[in-house]
Amino acid sequence: MAKAYLVAMIKVNDMEGMGSYMAAVPQTVADHGGRFLVRHMAEKLHVENDPNPITVVIEFPDADSAMAWKTSEAYQAILPSRLDNSEGPLVICEGVE
Repeated sequence: MAKAYLVAMIKVNDMEGMGSYMAAVPQTVADHGGRFLVRHMAEKLHVENDPNPITVVIEFPDADSAMAWKTSEAYQAILPSRLDNSEGPLVICEGVE
């Protein structure tokens, strides 16, 4: 079974408002066997044309694990903080074996 990856390029509109989401999301990911491969914050590197982007790549054991994380009660509880303070999609895709 192929690993699955969540890829996100999110524009943050309110970094302070994202604080609770960013603090809580790593545990929700770990609880579903995921691990961060990339977690880039704009203030650490220069990015053209976007003052507050966050780029994230998370590896999950498989697509079922990724979807279980996305629909989990723990993630759904913190999701409003992301949706209220940022914009941009999360994409879950299967890796290539």
